Amino acid sequence: MRDRHDYSVRRLSDCHKIADFRELARRRLPFPVFNYIDGAADDEATKDRNTAAFADVDLLPDVLVGADRLDLSTTIMGRETAMPLMLSPTALQRIFHWQGERAVAAVAERHNLWFGISSLSTVSIEEVGTRWRGPKMLQYYYHKDRGLNAALVERAQAAKFDAVTLTVDTVVSGNRERCKRTGFTTPPRFTPSNMLSYAMHPAWALNFLFREKFDLPNLSTHVAAGSGQAISIQDYFDSMLDPSLNWQAAEQLRDDWGGKFCLKGIMSVGDARRAADMGVDAIMISNHGGRQLDGGRAPFDQLAEIVDAVGDRVEVILDGGVMRGSHVVKALSMGAKAASGGRLYLYALAAAGEAGAERAVRILSDEITRAMHLMGKTDPAELSRDNLRFR
Repeated sequence: MRDRHDYSVRRLSDCHKIADFRELARRRLPFPVFNYIDGAADDEATKDRNTAAFADVDLLPDVLVGADRLDLSTTIMGRETAMPLMLSPTALQRIFHWQGERAVAAVAERHNLWFGISSLSTVSIEEVGTRWRGPKMLQYYYHKDRGLNAALVERAQAAKFDAVTLTVDTVVSGNRERCKRTGFTTPPRFTPSNMLSYAMHPAWALNFLFREKFDLPNLSTHVAAGSGQAISIQDYFDSMLDPSLNWQAAEQLRDDWGGKFCLKGIMSVGDARRAADMGVDAIMISNHGGRQLDGGRAPFDQLAEIVDAVGDRVEVILDGGVMRGSHVVKALSMGAKAASGGRLYLYALAAAGEAGAERAVRILSDEITRAMHLMGKTDPAELSRDNLRFR
């Protein structure tokens, strides 16, 4: 997908699928920023596989069943949501569009969807907790700075977040070659090699330079890197995150938090079983959008065996590669509680802010609804592997 351009996509009204938002974002962003969203680790084989995996399974519908009373609502980690789709936490959103996390939070609340903010969010935990009442999680990076780790938990507790989600696949950074080639940093650093691209996108540049000063407010109280000091994400992860993170530290974090707790980045049955034994509420089968270990499996490829192993003990959420409503239906048929993704709304946010994220969510909602009707189902719980055939 990353090398295909649809040159007919020039405005928001031209976007009729998630891939269209990618093309519009490519047009509207400076190339270092677009390639940060779009890129992944090494050869990006795992990123491509994340979406391609869905094509290996076909849907088999039931007909003449009177599927006219559709109810997509479900309960995830104790909160009822309108449909089994989650907006995964992603970092640095105000770099992509000046509205950033505020736009995504507003859209999620309007549609009653779970959404998350990253530890590296550009809007504070406190603001999100105060302004938006929908179900929300804090995505938690485990830092070497123990004071910062404790502060993140305390702030999420005070802001009444619904869950903390510990990302477990970033003890070191993946090799993000596109970022190395473009010189992408947080905050963006203007260099002779990338200045032309920023100059050719004046709307982005003016918004970044003259609107609210860029900051990572959940981190800048403890570290300058990323807010007052430009740094690549790869260097941030390698220098700031704690590679000693282990199961004991995860259990301690769960106890310190005391609320709904999720592990994001589980990919093996063994780790899923250990997470269930630990008593987590949910796991997100995820490879960080292919941005960490290239050559790893796609989440959808691992879904069946993990659901079979622990699906009766924890909520299993499929994270990654979701670009169509049919992907969500396939994940639910395989046994996932919900499907989640970041790029599925990030391209749209980058392309058109809140209006873009709203249109992306509506498109996915319509696709899920249409697919459920055509599958002959009135409730996600009715989906099963009987409705799937493997190529």
